[in-house]
Amino acid sequence: MSFINERTRNLKQGAIRVMFDRAAGLEQVISMGIGEPDLVTPKSVCDAAKEALDLGKTHYTPNAGYVETRRAVAEYSSVKNLNYDPMKEIIITNGGMGGLSLLMATVLNPGDEVLIQDPQWLNYVAQVNYYGGVCVRVPTKADECFEMQPDVVEALITEKTKILIINTPNNPTGYVIRESTLEKLAEIAIRHNLLVVSDEVYNTLLYDDAGSRSIAEFPGMRERTVVVNSLSKAYAMTGWRIGYVAGPAEIIDRMTKCQENFNSCANAQGQYAAIYALKHPELCEEIRKVFERRREIMLHKLAQIPGMVFKRPNGAFYVFASIQNYGVSDTEFCNRLLDEQRVVCIPGSAFGECGSGHIRMAYTTSDENLATGLDRIAAFCESLDA
Repeated sequence: MSFINERTRNLKQGAIRVMFDRAAGLEQVISMGIGEPDLVTPKSVCDAAKEALDLGKTHYTPNAGYVETRRAVAEYSSVKNLNYDPMKEIIITNGGMGGLSLLMATVLNPGDEVLIQDPQWLNYVAQVNYYGGVCVRVPTKADECFEMQPDVVEALITEKTKILIINTPNNPTGYVIRESTLEKLAEIAIRHNLLVVSDEVYNTLLYDDAGSRSIAEFPGMRERTVVVNSLSKAYAMTGWRIGYVAGPAEIIDRMTKCQENFNSCANAQGQYAAIYALKHPELCEEIRKVFERRREIMLHKLAQIPGMVFKRPNGAFYVFASIQNYGVSDTEFCNRLLDEQRVVCIPGSAFGECGSGHIRMAYTTSDENLATGLDRIAAFCESLDA
């Protein structure tokens, strides 16, 4: 007899972790797989956490997070222009993923439909399914930079549609949704009474003058948008597990009750580190410049590989390139690339059907490793072409 419930039994390991585990134990592997900055957290942020420890900040915090942390989010984060009430409209969570999980637990009823871009970060689908929702994939095209087209989105809306998830800058593609498209998506959300989840965890990693406007800023959207963000990418704080959610007071109140029963609160020292980080945006600008430089290294070297097709991404730290000219599937390409050249990339099909024939490469390793890894990819592509 199994004591595991059906929901948990249906959970599967994500493709990113599958590739990560395949690489474990192999020597001289260069990973362009997991979307995590290789940079360490800025020392001044770590010092703020140490100071909190010295001051005895080692206890439970309020379920919604320290008031000071919520105020820092309201005053210094990307949502500062929206005047969120830190007492009622902001919650500190265990990373952005923890925020998304609490949100889905709060708003989804069995059978509710959630519109999700294809290709898209694979954990959205897992979370929606786990909480009883139904994922409806919005197909996109490479020649449109995998941007959700408003007419396609609207055609998929039914009486069961409850949520539209937006992620810009995007994982896995690295593209930023144009402001004109966001405006049309906002109009659709209002017209069909949809809740919009705006995942903005990469919004400090922008290049080429890409815009950073949140869909919550459009007329009529603040009251129907939940903004999810974290300090993981912006400040190289993935292991700290500090995120935040800003949105309607009713939703935040229920999320706080969920957090009380799920994990009580986000860690105390990390919240004090977050206060310091949010007050020093120059730190995330330094990190952005590192990735901007690495993006140029990657794009320059990819342009020299015959048959590799890609467009210039303007956000995050990914390149989503087509490998269809090499006559193998994206899964075979990535598996053989690891076996033969010791480089980890992620098959595009892992992010949805529309990602098939592509690979996601993260420039989250050192300049030297990045250059070496791309040389190995070039050699591998040459062997396929031969």
